[in-house]
Amino acid sequence: MAKTRVGILTAGGDSPGLNAAIRGFGKAAISYHGMELIGFRDGITGLAHDRTIVLDSRALSGILTAGGTILGTSRDKPHKMVIDGQAQDMVPTIVENYEKNHLSALVCIGGGGTAKNAYRLAQAGLNVLHLPKTIDNDIAHTDTSFGFSTALGIATDAIDRLHSTAHSHHRVIVVEIMGHKAGWLALGSGIAGGADVILIPEIPYSVEAVAESILARAAGGHSFSVVAIAEGARNIQDSADLEAAELLVKSARGPEAKAAAKTHRKNVESGHRGNAYRLADKLEELTGLESRVTVLGYVQRGGTPDAADRMLGTLLGSAGADLVEQGVSGVTVASHGQSAVPVPLEEVAGNLKTVPLDHPWLLAARQVGTGLGD
Repeated sequence: MAKTRVGILTAGGDSPGLNAAIRGFGKAAISYHGMELIGFRDGITGLAHDRTIVLDSRALSGILTAGGTILGTSRDKPHKMVIDGQAQDMVPTIVENYEKNHLSALVCIGGGGTAKNAYRLAQAGLNVLHLPKTIDNDIAHTDTSFGFSTALGIATDAIDRLHSTAHSHHRVIVVEIMGHKAGWLALGSGIAGGADVILIPEIPYSVEAVAESILARAAGGHSFSVVAIAEGARNIQDSADLEAAELLVKSARGPEAKAAAKTHRKNVESGHRGNAYRLADKLEELTGLESRVTVLGYVQRGGTPDAADRMLGTLLGSAGADLVEQGVSGVTVASHGQSAVPVPLEEVAGNLKTVPLDHPWLLAARQVGTGLGD
């Protein structure tokens, strides 16, 4: 009897815990369920071009603690893959490669974009499972995603270290933390690191309100402040401009109007880049305190995964192997409490888990005196 053959890939941005998830799925699939496993190099790109590698117990050995992904990654979309300068629909080719490799299932490890790509492939008839990865913690219907815990620790450590410079030089330090549309990472690390002001995408901020928080600290004898800002946080006016641009895209009719509206939205978004620097300049003007910016950037998602992300990657990976054995597909393997549960991809793809305005973390931040810019 032929063994069940499964393919696996990692897509989107790299994240701590990817290798733990590959190992968790692979070891459970190979050693416990007796399956065969092949990896596709560089995400959806490798799937479309059939770039494979055999994954056996030896290949999976020693990768639990390694950062990044042994398979490589990319941000290509299966239905809009750029080849020779032209966007092409590669879904039919991917289906052919799936069948050519005699796969019974395909495991896609990645964030929200990967969930959407996995759903497209499921709609094309493939047996697909999605394992949720992102440092932003913004994937719908899962308590947390591997990568978040490690990034939270890194960002918290950075805020800890910036306190000493802010204190020594009597400065305002604005530290930019990842999070385009969801503020989980900035909020969590800001609270854990004792940031004086935390700005997240879910709460449009007033620069004047931020300045008032800093001046109130100065009046109380604190001649420095640390402001943690998510990269997607916007002031009230910028937020209104973006909301209007998004409404324009939704209301546009016809391909030309749609294209023009999307271009306008892109221009609006581009105009908001460097928000941390604009904020620092304005705060220096309003408070009279020297202000500096630190952008943490990709350091937040690099390096060795912490214990929580190794545990979560192993849990979700091994649970994914169980689901393949059971013939379950078209799902995200989500974290619910201490368990892994399947959630239909159609409920996850295209949805975003943002910070609710009544979330306990926000309440805790307010109660300890943290400014939120509102």
